Amino acid sequence: MKPSTNRMLTRIKSVYMFIYERGTVTTQQLVDEFGITPRTIQRDLNVLAYNDLIHSPCRGKWTPTKKKVKLSS
Repeated sequence: MKPSTNRMLTRIKSVYMFIYERGTVTTQQLVDEFGITPRTIQRDLNVLAYNDLIHSPCRGKWTPTKKKVKLSS
């Protein structure tokens, strides 16, 4: 796997864990926490939403779904 792909997957996993641990977060909280651009966060959120791991109850807010996830290191 390319280093850039590995870095992206690690970041997406971190974003998911941040959302999962806090329940509901805003896009801006994610930008502030991870220090990356809003566009990059949006791409990561799209990947998580596509895989039914998070959903947006209203614009700019994200919550985890009830889907079971097995996380490996």
